[in-house]
This record gives sequence, structure tokens and C-alpha cells, in this order.
Amino acid sequence: MTEQNNPNQEEMLHSTEVNDNEKMAISTPIQEDIHTSEPASFEFAGFWMRFWAYLADLLIIGSLNRILIHPIFTLTDQGDSYSFLSGEVICTTIVFYLYFVLMTKFFRQTLGKMIFGLQVVALKEEHMTWGTLLFRECIGRFISKFTVVGYLIVGLLPRKQGLHDIFADTSVVLVKR
Repeated sequence: MTEQNNPNQEEMLHSTEVNDNEKMAISTPIQEDIHTSEPASFEFAGFWMRFWAYLADLLIIGSLNRILIHPIFTLTDQGDSYSFLSGEVICTTIVFYLYFVLMTKFFRQTLGKMIFGLQVVALKEEHMTWGTLLFRECIGRFISKFTVVGYLIVGLLPRKQGLHDIFADTSVVLVKR
């Protein structure tokens, strides 16, 4: 005897699947919706907004380094040594990365991004994890810095992502004030 599927049973199975899918769609976080459908409530920040925010961040980091790091090395007669492995260069690099990592983790934006109303969002996670953040800010930014194309592609991609954003599956969005 062969087992035959009743057409009504198949319809019931299909309708149950649809209902389960609808329930899943209702309970998914906003970041999931950004990844799949790009809702109108979020506007991705373009190249120029991100560029000006980054310049503001560089100005802030440079000021911090000149106020905190440079005097220490000048007083100890180790200042103005700009070899790749000098103490001052290593300390200023640490300040650079700590600034971006800590500000992005705790505020989801740096001071430059705050000035221009931008915020970093994870596209697949509800909250940005330390792993995603460290990968974006350290490894991804290092790669993007040495391949200038890593930043220039922001103007070409639909989600306005730099190379470091693509690697970490993040993006920068405009914050409504």
C-alpha cells in the first residue's frame, strides 16, 4: 500500500509554515531588518559625512596626543623620534585605536560621529560584540588604511560600507535628532 498525502494536509502544513515565518518576522531585531530590507527609518551615511567625521576624530586624537603623550616623551628626551618603532609612535597608535574601540563600544559613535550625527550599527547582531568591534576597528581599519580603496568604496556601495565595515558586517547610519 502506498501512502498518499491528502491535499488538505499539505495546505495545512504550508499555512502553518507561513504562520511560523510571520511570527519570526515579527520578533526579529531591527538590525536584521536593516540587513535584509533596508527600511526607510535608517539612512546610511555617505562618504563625505563619514570623511568629515573622521577628520574631526583625527583632530581630537592629534590634540590628545599633543597634550598627553608628546610632553612625556619630550621631558624624557625621547620625543620627536619618528621611527616606526619609537615609543612615541607606539603610544600615539595605541591612543588612536583605543579611542575608536572604546568610543564605538560604549557610545556606538566617536566624537566626530557625534558632531555629524552618525552612528555605527551591526547589521546582523542586535548589539555589537567585542569581537565584531575589535575586528572592525583594529584589523579592518588597518587594512582599509593601507588600501585607500577601502574608504573610497563607501561612495559606491548601497549600504555605504567601507572595507572595514564589510569585513565586520557593520555600517554607519545617520541618527535622527
